Amino acid sequence: MDTLERIKQQIAEHPIILYMKGSPDMPQCGFSARAVQALEQCDAKFAYVDILANPDIRQTLPHYADWPTFPQLYIQGELIGGSDIIVELFESGELQKMLAQVVTKQ
Repeated sequence: MDTLERIKQQIAEHPIILYMKGSPDMPQCGFSARAVQALEQCDAKFAYVDILANPDIRQTLPHYADWPTFPQLYIQGELIGGSDIIVELFESGELQKMLAQVVTKQ
């Protein structure tokens, strides 16, 4: 399976997935840490992919998503955005609503 197919499969298999630097327990950049913190404050269960450990995904995902930076959050197959957007959505209460819809559909 090539990298693009792997990315598509990951996004399809996980209702909430975060492509980030490091892991939720040990984020390797401040942006990834802020994204994780917002998701955890929503009590969201999410999958993640450490792009530092997966350089092929790190190189391919920005072209697939047409989004140049990390982290990248996907909810139900849709790119939500990066750290700033995730935090803005959290602060406005929209992230909680988006995540609540995922929980009710599972």
